[in-house]
Order: sequence, then C-alpha cells, then structure tokens
Amino acid sequence: MHLFPLMAFLVLALVVFHGAKMVHGQGLRPSQCKEERRLATNTCRPVVFGQPASPECCQRVRVSHFECVCPMFTPKLASLLNVDQVINLLKRCGRRVPRRFKCGSLNFP
Repeated sequence: MHLFPLMAFLVLALVVFHGAKMVHGQGLRPSQCKEERRLATNTCRPVVFGQPASPECCQRVRVSHFECVCPMFTPKLASLLNVDQVINLLKRCGRRVPRRFKCGSLNFP
C-alpha cells in the first residue's frame, strides 16, 4: 500500500473519531467539507509517521464536522483501521468516542 492513501485515511480517522462536532440544522457545502479535510490532512500529517498529535492537530480534529468525513469510510477503508488505536489516539487529544458510534462503515464498541 502506498503511504499517501494510508496517511490520508488515518488523518480522516482522526477527524471523524475525535467526536467532531456537528452544527445541527446547518448543512455544509461540499467546498467547506473539502477544505476541512485538506486542513486536517496538512495539520495531522506527522501522526501518520508515528509522531504524537500536535496541539494544532488536536484542535483541528475538535472543530471538524463528522458529516464531512464519515461518508468516506467504505467497508474497504474501515477494514484497514485498528479501532482501539484510533480510540487511544483520540483520548490523547482529549476526546472520547461515544459508545456504539457509527461513522460510515466504521463501528466503535
């Protein structure tokens, strides 16, 4: 597997599973979601290479909207993630994953 697709997938996982907040009753334009994904990828890129999440990465994850990234988690992508590792990373950034949280094809215990 090439490094960039794996990196993009892991960064998206960070964004989604950080309990990213959603603005109720307010839809986001596709361009807004695209920008959120771009910012998260750039800010959290070192995490993919084994570095701890920076304060900037954690902040980006906290302000991102899950409706922008959940649709990207297909069954194939979901099969590549270790949910326990994602949960631990999220906890280190000060976020919890709700019980039985579902995001695309990713399911949390």
